[in-house]
Amino acid sequence: MATLTLRGQPIHTEGSLPPIHAAAPDFKLVDGDLKPRSLKDFPGQKKLFNIFPSIDTPVCALSTKKFNAYAQQHPESVFLMVSADLPFAQKRFCGLESLANVHPLSMMRDRDFARDWGLLIIDGPLAGLAARAVVVLDEHDRVIYHELVPEIGEEPDYVRALEALG
Repeated sequence: MATLTLRGQPIHTEGSLPPIHAAAPDFKLVDGDLKPRSLKDFPGQKKLFNIFPSIDTPVCALSTKKFNAYAQQHPESVFLMVSADLPFAQKRFCGLESLANVHPLSMMRDRDFARDWGLLIIDGPLAGLAARAVVVLDEHDRVIYHELVPEIGEEPDYVRALEALG
């Protein structure tokens, strides 16, 4: 269990992030066309996961926009934006903002991704959503960087995440 804050108030997650050098847990998420997606859909690529509670909040939206811009500079990698939002909302947001370089994925069918990755918020007003985190995987789906943002309302460390991405 990890402790972080939401507007200064403590909240907790179930479990902890996968350790550095560990194999990332596989997942079943849903893309904008309602198709299931897993690690197998992105073979042989480095992956940056930007995980957050909802695309409809200012910091989540901003981080998605920033990672979209960075993705243009790293076409060899895949940038996955994961939240509990419906795929329709994710697709609408990315369309309105012209974000074509990131892949939004939804936990709408279950919360196993958040639970397996140690990010499921278990108390407070955001219980059931994912905490804000960035996880970078190498081409073999091993964790090479992770950050659990200690205050949900703050942005992740973009510089360190992109350094890990290479």
